[in-house]
Amino acid sequence: MYKILLVLLLSYLIGNINAAYLIGRILENKDIRNYGSGNAGATNALRVFGAKIAAVTFLFDLLKAVIAVILGKMILGETGMFLAGISVIVGHNWPALLNFRGGKGIASTIGVMLIINYKITLICLAIGLIIVIKSRYVSLGSVITMALLPIIGLFFNRPFNLDFLIFTLILSVMAIYRHKGNISRLLKGQERKIGQRV
Repeated sequence: MYKILLVLLLSYLIGNINAAYLIGRILENKDIRNYGSGNAGATNALRVFGAKIAAVTFLFDLLKAVIAVILGKMILGETGMFLAGISVIVGHNWPALLNFRGGKGIASTIGVMLIINYKITLICLAIGLIIVIKSRYVSLGSVITMALLPIIGLFFNRPFNLDFLIFTLILSVMAIYRHKGNISRLLKGQERKIGQRV
């Protein structure tokens, strides 16, 4: 039991380290959550601070998830990977250190999935990139891809693994929930396209 708690707590705390917030504070003296969409993630960093800071934010959020999942595997095997993957994303999305106002977890989800099943990750990335390039909406690509993740997992994760299915369903639900504001703006035609600065 202590190993489970260790994985959950360690991964959650790693998720709390928010690149968009820290870089914004250090380099621009701004709390990114007070600008743009109010989200402390790579897409809003692109709008508020530009491409360089957005790229660093994306890579940091991805790598912290990779580290959390690797640590989870070292401590508790496959179960540790799943628990760490969920917990690091929860920590990113709802960080206690930032009053539970974090990001939306897409970069961290990519990092988690790269370690757990890189083939499925690459398929999802390809689908997401095509949608983003065609529509110019990052949120649309994120939502559709995350909705498809459990389905893609059913086809490409062999042999069938119920734990993996439940895991991908949880990731999907968290991501879509965090994008509920984006979904509302997309339906109203009010969502910002990629490249639009605040």
